[in-house]
Amino acid sequence: MKKLPIGISTFKEIRLAYGYYVDKTQFVKKLVDNGKYYFLARPRRFGKSLFIDTLKQAFLGEREYFNGLFLENSWDWSQKYPVIHISFAAGMVLDRQSLDIKVEEIINANKKKFGVDLEYLSLSGQFYELIQKIFVKYQQQVVILIDEYDKPILDHITCKEIAIELRDGLKNLYSVIKDCDSYLKFVFFTGVSKFSKVSLFSGLNNLEDITIDPDYAAICGYLESDIKSIFRDRLKDTDFKQLKLWYNGYNFRGESVYNPFDILLYLRHNEFGNYWFETATPSFLIKLIQEQKFFIPKLENIKAAESLLNSFDVDKIELETLLFQTGYLTIASIKKVGARKVYELIFPNLEVRMSLTDYILHYLVQDSSVKEDSQILLYESLLQADIGKLKTAFHSLFASIPYHWYIKNDMDKYEGYYASIFYCCFAALGLDVKPEEPTNTGRIDLTVKLENNIYLIQFKVLSSDKEKGKALKQIKTKKYYQKYLSHNHSDFTIFLIGVEFGVKARNIINVEWEKLESHTPLKV
Repeated sequence: MKKLPIGISTFKEIRLAYGYYVDKTQFVKKLVDNGKYYFLARPRRFGKSLFIDTLKQAFLGEREYFNGLFLENSWDWSQKYPVIHISFAAGMVLDRQSLDIKVEEIINANKKKFGVDLEYLSLSGQFYELIQKIFVKYQQQVVILIDEYDKPILDHITCKEIAIELRDGLKNLYSVIKDCDSYLKFVFFTGVSKFSKVSLFSGLNNLEDITIDPDYAAICGYLESDIKSIFRDRLKDTDFKQLKLWYNGYNFRGESVYNPFDILLYLRHNEFGNYWFETATPSFLIKLIQEQKFFIPKLENIKAAESLLNSFDVDKIELETLLFQTGYLTIASIKKVGARKVYELIFPNLEVRMSLTDYILHYLVQDSSVKEDSQILLYESLLQADIGKLKTAFHSLFASIPYHWYIKNDMDKYEGYYASIFYCCFAALGLDVKPEEPTNTGRIDLTVKLENNIYLIQFKVLSSDKEKGKALKQIKTKKYYQKYLSHNHSDFTIFLIGVEFGVKARNIINVEWEKLESHTPLKV
């Protein structure tokens, strides 16, 4: 059986030693035909480095590796260009000094590769001189490909001082390109995030951003047709409905794509797993969630203006922007509000939804054994419609949250804090959970469906025992259950659950519930 190119980002190696390649060379042709300066942001492990290397081999004129691909008969192979390929993917830059050392190493490696001598002392001066002298020596315009352009900054995104130092150091390098236009054939930047042009690409106003350009929506990632065509010999027992649920859903204003890393690992092991999520832990997100007191259930549906989606800077980090750019959220729809575009962002798929909520829950609970035991008990109680067991699971979970977490913030005084933990519990199990579900009389805090049971849950934070009973009473008074008393839910049993927390106890102090058979009137 042919080998799967898992973790391989070298175009030549894939074409020589591996039997599978999803042809992206049509995008190489389109880019060169339509412009010169480009920027692309995509989540990690999405094939950015492979595409950069594909560009490199095309400009070097390595036709033999393109046999049978789109570009084979649509490219001028007689033209060969010198290519400066810069990557910040390897290693970790600790500060501005180590960044300058790395940049100097990159310049020296290219100086040696192209056989030119440099006289300038500054790094920006040497980079300019390198481009100029390569152009003169080879009598040909230069191609610049920069991979993981933002990694030094993202590695320190939670340390503002270092991140700003590194941003300024990279700006010092990238700003050279604007004065080299006559020496350049093609420039392509790629990375995970999109920083504002003012902060990092000063002067490169002609840098075309194709991140959410519909024409390039599938430049990275696999279309379903790609999978069925290229990997057809490995798809015998594949349930495409489940495959789509787990790994599809990334949308960049075109046909949605699958995460390629996930697909390759799935085909290797023939089972579903959190392959992409496990390659990196989003600890920076936890810090931002805590700092911004972010309502976690809001992740199910976020509205973001185009300006919020497009870029950010270390001076002002919007959590929604970072979640989108790093692949934890994706575009569900776009609508016009006046003259503006507003994007609806959602989790792309089951893997991301389950993994991220479980990671957040693990941070809150910290004791892994308690978390796992509570989640198992939680699932069993919902499956069995055992509300007493459900109460035990919740109480155990909240009791395990360390005291020091509470004294670091005052989030426990808000219903949203408790709703966030409940939501993470359900979502991490992969259940059908809807936070803040709208009705004609208000919003249900959480709706959970499992088998033929529907659980409508309302939360209240109480300052005294005298207030007990408010949560369940609100569900009944506002008749949140009415939307489920239709023929579409005639086979379901509905449970109304009021969960109340004490400010001093920092735990559940009261759980009340009623069982409601569909179409059965309820006394308020």
